[in-house]
Amino acid sequence: MAERRVDMWRMPVVYGPATGPRRGPDGRIFDGKNSPKSTQVSVSFLSNADQLNSILPDGFEVAGDPIVTVSGGYMKEIEWLAGHGYSTLGVSFPATFKGEQDAATGSFLTVLWENLTDPIITGREELGFSKIYCELPDPRIHGDSATATASWLGFQFMQMDLSGMVEGDEHAPPALQNSDGTLHYKYMPKTGEWGTADVEYAVLTPAEGSHARVLERYSGHGTVSWNRARWEDLPTQWNVVNGIADLEVREWLGATITRTIGGKDLSDQRILR
Repeated sequence: MAERRVDMWRMPVVYGPATGPRRGPDGRIFDGKNSPKSTQVSVSFLSNADQLNSILPDGFEVAGDPIVTVSGGYMKEIEWLAGHGYSTLGVSFPATFKGEQDAATGSFLTVLWENLTDPIITGREELGFSKIYCELPDPRIHGDSATATASWLGFQFMQMDLSGMVEGDEHAPPALQNSDGTLHYKYMPKTGEWGTADVEYAVLTPAEGSHARVLERYSGHGTVSWNRARWEDLPTQWNVVNGIADLEVREWLGATITRTIGGKDLSDQRILR
């Protein structure tokens, strides 16, 4: 515990230690036992392993079936944000990493959109999540159906549609077995040496340690549509959206809606070597 109660620094450093998800006022930590309250919607599909391997960094390869999952998370009453909330949209698939010292299998998070600056900055700099910004309104959930969208400055690039949702996991897509957690690839450019990395390595969010408790879970059918973008539509993200839109959809595998409470501060994030 004492090791976690340390000063954390983030630009602008001239104003002193920073607060965030892993350091609160006076250095206290947030245990995540009752925060956040979260609703997650997700859709999975069977894709093309060759396509997925082509976008993985060195040291990674697809693990098992090439199942892509698109997940939206909508969090409220977040303790480290003094009760405010934010939303996420992630695209992931199972992968294995093998380094000189470490090996791990988990869900490789290719990109995570968020609609608030604070978690984007802390998650990129401190953890190595591939986070970028977009607008993420709350999903519209009505009866056994749900719809979620994502846009950037008014350009809608994603729509997720869920239907026939019933309580339980009957129609849920297959889960990755024996997962070590979530895999990421941290990259920070070196100032003045463009094209050169200042930081570049794989990182892991361990699967264990979370206080998240499932309150409700539903499964059913779902699809995701991506609106291919021109540079003029998404000047800094068009390549990301189009890369996802180009992935082959061989079969839709199911959808879920999950409501949870609790989590963890991700201070257990570690480098894979």
